[in-house]
Amino acid sequence: MIEQPLSRRGLLRVTAAALALPALAGRPGGAFAADAFPSRVIRLVVPFTAGGGTDLVARTLGLGMGEDLGQTLVVDNKPGGGTVIGSDTVAKAPPDGYTLLLTTSALPINATLVKKLPYDTVRDFAPVALICRGPNVLVSRPDSPHRTVADVVRAAKANPGKLTYGSSGNGTAVHLAGELFKNLAGIDITHVPYRGAGPAMTDLLGGQIDFVIGTPGGTGKFVESGKMRAIAITSAERSPVFKDVPTIAETLPGYEADVWYALYAPGGTPPEVIARLNAAVVKAARASEFRQRVEAEGLSVATNTPREMTAFERAEEARWRQVIQQGRISTE
Repeated sequence: MIEQPLSRRGLLRVTAAALALPALAGRPGGAFAADAFPSRVIRLVVPFTAGGGTDLVARTLGLGMGEDLGQTLVVDNKPGGGTVIGSDTVAKAPPDGYTLLLTTSALPINATLVKKLPYDTVRDFAPVALICRGPNVLVSRPDSPHRTVADVVRAAKANPGKLTYGSSGNGTAVHLAGELFKNLAGIDITHVPYRGAGPAMTDLLGGQIDFVIGTPGGTGKFVESGKMRAIAITSAERSPVFKDVPTIAETLPGYEADVWYALYAPGGTPPEVIARLNAAVVKAARASEFRQRVEAEGLSVATNTPREMTAFERAEEARWRQVIQQGRISTE
């Protein structure tokens, strides 16, 4: 994945902001009135490693938000614990709008998946806005006899547990997308978890597993080169990135398992600060530069209000709780 190069002016701004962080860290959140927000650098925590899809969204969005807010947003990658480490950093930050979390469906998923979280998902986070969303992709090798979702379902029913699908890890969104598929189809396919999408792709190409559920960014180059076949996508509607690829829902009505990205502040952040941040997200996400970058990753801009984001997250948490409990999925 190629990161957007910063201009000389942008590089100087980011460097100055980074040098200013230690001095700002000790200031109490209450020292800045909400009506003056923002008056200093904003820290944007990403609970994933640099260079991935979430990092790309954060850095591109952060530049646009910074222009609107008149302050620099410094991206702070804090991976680990299945996003728990970075999320906990924001949960325990002062509720003043200067420490934010840009994350994925991992946040509501972990509410059920992780037995002992160091934070309360509802109490300790204030939803700001949904940013963008898109499908995952079910892929196979070009020589696979399973060309459609119906083919996969028939083969799985004829040979329970024999077919295998790989994902980027146990309890990840793509793993749960596969479990939801199994539940709705009433089939038994063996899940093979990997430490990242790369090893899963390698084993699919090598014939060790039958399918992989991955992101458009991760699978797209293999599909375009003919090394993999896109069987179906996981969104409710067809994607402009995979125009000729059907949805799983066309065979299994009601199926939907999008990947999505959203911004959160610590719980207790003043409503006026949340509203200002939401306005900045909406403006930055609708800019042509941001839209083009995310569309290249198979995503679509999909902003909403804080209230709508709260309802959306609660629905996602309930939906994935059912999948996790039904499949008895655990990371322990």
